[in-house]
Amino acid sequence: MKNRTIIRRIGTLALAAVMAAAMPFSVLAEGPGSGNGTQTAQPMQVSASANAANVEKPSIAAQGAALYDATHGVFLFEKNGDTRFYPASITKVMTALLAAENLDMNSTVTFSRSAVTNLETAAVTLNVQEGETFQVKDLMYGLWLKSANEIANGLAEAVAGSVPAFADKMNQKAASLGCTHTNFVNPNGLNNASHMTTARDMALITAAAFNNSLVRQVAGTLHYSFPASPSVPEVRNLTMGHKMLNPGNSQYYEGFIGGKTGYTSKAGNTLVSVAERGGVRLVAVILKSSATHYADTKKLFDYGFAVTGASGGTPAVPETAAQNETAAVQETAAAQEPRPEAGSAPVTVTEGPGAGSAGAVQETAAAAMPESTAAAETVSSGKTGWEETAEGWKYRKADGSYAKDEELLIKEKYYIFDSNAVMLKGWNYARGSWRYYGGNGDMKSSRWIETNGMWYYVTEDGSLLVNGTSPDGYKVDANGVWIK
Repeated sequence: MKNRTIIRRIGTLALAAVMAAAMPFSVLAEGPGSGNGTQTAQPMQVSASANAANVEKPSIAAQGAALYDATHGVFLFEKNGDTRFYPASITKVMTALLAAENLDMNSTVTFSRSAVTNLETAAVTLNVQEGETFQVKDLMYGLWLKSANEIANGLAEAVAGSVPAFADKMNQKAASLGCTHTNFVNPNGLNNASHMTTARDMALITAAAFNNSLVRQVAGTLHYSFPASPSVPEVRNLTMGHKMLNPGNSQYYEGFIGGKTGYTSKAGNTLVSVAERGGVRLVAVILKSSATHYADTKKLFDYGFAVTGASGGTPAVPETAAQNETAAVQETAAAQEPRPEAGSAPVTVTEGPGAGSAGAVQETAAAAMPESTAAAETVSSGKTGWEETAEGWKYRKADGSYAKDEELLIKEKYYIFDSNAVMLKGWNYARGSWRYYGGNGDMKSSRWIETNGMWYYVTEDGSLLVNGTSPDGYKVDANGVWIK
């Protein structure tokens, strides 16, 4: 299937400009990014089975539980992992993921009568009324922090046209993630005899959701101001329900990224939680608990980080570019604090993370580009491959057209192209997140990027990490900036 994503632009920002620097052209014989010797950071390899023999398994009070190592794709613990339970509001993890993947956060949703009335008595709501309109971005926070059930209905209708059609999408997505015992019939988790999942399936769903930078941002937010409306004329101050995120709460857990709570009379307490330490991301799922959900989750996390050898310690300083990227983005870490390389000439970048804060964004980078096309893979009309033009590098596809207004997977690397079909570099927005495309044009992943004296981390899938902790233990804020 052709991998194509239309690039969204921030209207007030200009395109990134990157400084060109000389590089032996034989390195780029097949166009931007090919054969550049870049060392790709790999996930930490962990011998969990060897460590598990020395770590006592936790005693979990809840009826269903699972602990999933999302970094390495293995389950470390299960209790009735394939037994079906009612999920309650952790259902909204899937709702948030589908909304993030299918809706523009700046678009609006007008609530229908069915969205605001198709609820149980005493169901949690934000008192949204028929005909009221809100931005999707605000609804995402209302869905996750308040767990408002009419918000789930409204987002479902915005994505699929109706709640039943959205439930079909939920089940299709679950199946695509490897879920085998899940059946969703609504977007909010209100009681329904056919609405069930398992601890194992919910771990897979939650892991996928937290690979989405928008979901991570929402789930990692402690407080949010939900806008006023005709039915509620004052701003509503929402607070995250998951206690492990709040440093001021006794349930706070170091390395916690985010999670979702749930409760109904039939489901009991349900909880999904995500934490990361030492390069290992764990997903804990608790189903059918009687008020032991936080204690059970802590036991699972403690066990998982002990088994994987990522239980604590002082995180290392972010790696320098010399260690994790050759001749593309130049980065330096000195003493105990990352900082730009002394004497490097900054290049103004007016689009991407950090733009508009304290002046223009700057990047201490000398971007590698071909010196000439003499040894390059040039193409004639109608053939597939890279072409260097006066405007910049372009890529001709199999149908003879140039890649344009899209991100394209070429020889296992992603490149991005503007409306003039020119390959872009620097920070660009694609697939729901800011991403960094290096001097050779290929998308970077699993590394630190320094821009205007601020450090940002791009994850394994290339998305900007926000409101979370990097694999090497550093926290970043809602804008993705490393918190010193």
